[in-house]
Amino acid sequence: MLLNFQIHGEGQPLIILHGLFGTLENWGAQIKSLSEHFQVIAVDLRNHGRSPHSDEISYQLMADDLRTLISHLNLDTTHIIGHSMGGKAAMQLALTSPELIDKLIIVDIAPVSYGAHHNDVFEGLFSINLNALKSRSEADQTLANSVAEPGVRAFLLKNLYRDENKQFNWRMNLQSLHKHYAEISAAPSGQTYTDPVLFIKGAKSDYLIPEYRESVLNFFPRADYKVIKEAGHWPHAEKPAEFTQIILQYLER
Repeated sequence: MLLNFQIHGEGQPLIILHGLFGTLENWGAQIKSLSEHFQVIAVDLRNHGRSPHSDEISYQLMADDLRTLISHLNLDTTHIIGHSMGGKAAMQLALTSPELIDKLIIVDIAPVSYGAHHNDVFEGLFSINLNALKSRSEADQTLANSVAEPGVRAFLLKNLYRDENKQFNWRMNLQSLHKHYAEISAAPSGQTYTDPVLFIKGAKSDYLIPEYRESVLNFFPRADYKVIKEAGHWPHAEKPAEFTQIILQYLER
């Protein structure tokens, strides 16, 4: 599957991967900053954004998609930054095709199987009647019954768009994401990745916690860590200047 992507800037390639329910547009501020130093390749993962929809989802398939993209762009190697689900996709690529990766950065996710973190999100999204929906504000009001945080609702509703018939639709393949949520929650698999890798954690997030350190080191024995204070699960959006500085220091050293 050839994924939707955008290229910004020039220099050494740097692929950026979003998380569940996200799109490449979530990385707008970082794309602007990092493209001053690298050729940034922002990607929509399968069943997200403007990439093709499929009834099959797994980290192995996501890694296959990334290999297809890297070949399509005639790249020998590339830096990769992956957040959350995109971080697991990046890990899967590293564990199965390490020769394609120059430097790897994983943002606020561990190589473990997570529980059902998104039941309320799915409940809220499925409660929105797209056929009768008149406005985004109406969608937000409906979603608020399941998702309290306004910032999270705004993030989710970026997936909402009007088609050529002015009908509201989701850019993401919501049905498939729900059907294959167990695969999305699963851990990546493969051989040990023996090169250095940087894990970035939001201090207030519970996605990358000390209990997962052993799992991280089993797959990535040369893992290093940076913690961004006062940030949660989206440190690249919550603390953009500090995040950019960490990325540049790591990639340019």
